Amino acid sequence: MIATSDRTPLPRKFFDRPVLEVAPDLLGRILVRSTPDGPIALRLTEVEAYDGPNDPGSHAYRGRTARNDVMFGPPGHVYVYFTYGMWFCMNLVCGPEDRASAVLLRAGEIIEGAELARTRRLSARNDKELAKGPARLATALDVDRALNGTDACTTDDTPLRMLTGTPVPSDQVRSGPRTGVSGDGAVHPWRFWVADDPTVSPYRAHVPRRRRS
Repeated sequence: MIATSDRTPLPRKFFDRPVLEVAPDLLGRILVRSTPDGPIALRLTEVEAYDGPNDPGSHAYRGRTARNDVMFGPPGHVYVYFTYGMWFCMNLVCGPEDRASAVLLRAGEIIEGAELARTRRLSARNDKELAKGPARLATALDVDRALNGTDACTTDDTPLRMLTGTPVPSDQVRSGPRTGVSGDGAVHPWRFWVADDPTVSPYRAHVPRRRRS
């Protein structure tokens, strides 16, 4: 259950900061997904920062497109993209408008609505795996491109809302290379996670995809 003190919506100014400040500060915060079947709440345990024009690993590195338009602001909105022809991944936009930075939500602990998440993640062996990885997280929460651009900083009854939760103490935050990022962007230690949390996904270095013969 979400404690009453954890239910305050995160204000937009929380996201209107440099991405490398926002990303580790998102750990322990709570994402609520409202659906016709009921709510699902997730405590964030792993994220990755992407810094727009300063970051070869970012979707916005080469400028604005129809796909990445939401990344250019305003902060506190949801950026959803489709990858590998089969999965959706969810980000939270941060920094000033027109700056195009965002935080990928990589993993979390389902703290409410696990029974509903299980119906979407039938392959999960236990509840710790329900949102263990960015595609699994989006699947468990029923997030797709229809939610791209959703404002997560509102007190209204919207599909996605970010709550204050309980921030993770700095001595429990770890950082390292981002998962699956190639090229110059691979060197950045911009993946942040809660130490020893069982819902955090395993690190995997980038492996080039081979074309089928």
